[in-house]
Amino acid sequence: MERNLEQIVAMLQEGNTEEGLRLLQEREKHADHQEMYDLAMIYNELGRADKAQPLIEELISHYPDEGELYTLAAENLIDMDREDEAMEWLLEIKEDDDSFVRAQMLLADLYQLQGLDEAAENRLKIALEAAPDEPVLLAGLGEYYLERGDFSKSIPYLKRAEHDGFEYPEGSLELRLAEAYSATGEFESALRYYEKGLKEHTDVQALFGYGFTALQLQDYELAARKLEELKDLDPEFVSLYPYLIQSLEKIGNTEQALKVAEDGLAVDEYNDVLYTESGKLYITAGDEQTGEHRLREALSLNPGNIEASLTLLKLWDTQEDYNSMIDLITYLREIGEVDARFDWFYGKALWEEDELEEAKEAFDSASSVYNEDRDFLEEYGRLLLELGDRKKALTYLQAAARLETPDEDLAMLIADLEEEL
Repeated sequence: MERNLEQIVAMLQEGNTEEGLRLLQEREKHADHQEMYDLAMIYNELGRADKAQPLIEELISHYPDEGELYTLAAENLIDMDREDEAMEWLLEIKEDDDSFVRAQMLLADLYQLQGLDEAAENRLKIALEAAPDEPVLLAGLGEYYLERGDFSKSIPYLKRAEHDGFEYPEGSLELRLAEAYSATGEFESALRYYEKGLKEHTDVQALFGYGFTALQLQDYELAARKLEELKDLDPEFVSLYPYLIQSLEKIGNTEQALKVAEDGLAVDEYNDVLYTESGKLYITAGDEQTGEHRLREALSLNPGNIEASLTLLKLWDTQEDYNSMIDLITYLREIGEVDARFDWFYGKALWEEDELEEAKEAFDSASSVYNEDRDFLEEYGRLLLELGDRKKALTYLQAAARLETPDEDLAMLIADLEEEL
């Protein structure tokens, strides 16, 4: 008994694939045009684009003006990784065809995959001219700009799609708008869209964006709450940890911030940023030895970690460990790390070690950056005074006094030098 298509499909759904495919192939031999189309759709549902494609091409030979068939052929070819052939079919679809807009969107995707962004954008604009109020196209153009990082361009299209009631089959239009607003610095608008979008759709990347945006608005409690929520949801989302630590520090919860740093290192033991944050927190908590150890770990993983180096230099400066300061900065210079802050610390350490001329050279290197820093100007002035250059010393000390009302000691020193000179 010959089975109809519904019976064959049921057989396939029950797992009798080999027999089902054999029967489908038998039906092809005597299929009319409608059955050929139905068979092609069944093959597509089974993920057998290779079987569907000859049927679609046969139908195109009979209906050369049916753009839908060309689109189906192109989609099958894309599934078979034959993108160039897919483009040829899509380019055949005429502008007055109902499938024209869909074809332009597919072409845009294909051009984008090939890195031809300008060609992709042009296809989307052609489609928009043909269907200026099509919500799916507006959303597509908005997402195109979003993926490209052109966030300000994406917002108007996404807003129009939102106004027209567009909804993604997967994901959230609101969360895409939130991302775009956050990236353009419109944090208040971003926060509203994150709030709305996350009520409807849980997304770890969006939750991270929500916490980050709240941090930019200095709403540290909200940032900590959302990032903690993300941590509970996906503890291996390593990027959250530095921002959660920062949020917790800002609300004065150093103990919890330290725990978060340790949790982060348990997830990623090679993360130099987390070693740095951990080291800073231990120092704040009074455990300078552990803090120093963590900072050294950070530098062993990434010698170019400026934050770790500066934190160590500040620690050693307070501990008057000037030899360690000199050794670290010498090493950093050897590996090509250059920073005016290093020069300042180097100058201070050399000064304390009575290497005055070398200290002056280091202060000279830093002076172009710190010529409006009150502490730097006073320190340099006092170094110059010790070197005997009283006139130049007075210039730096006066500059420091202009930036901030001097204390009694500095005021008296300036007065004595002015009187002397």
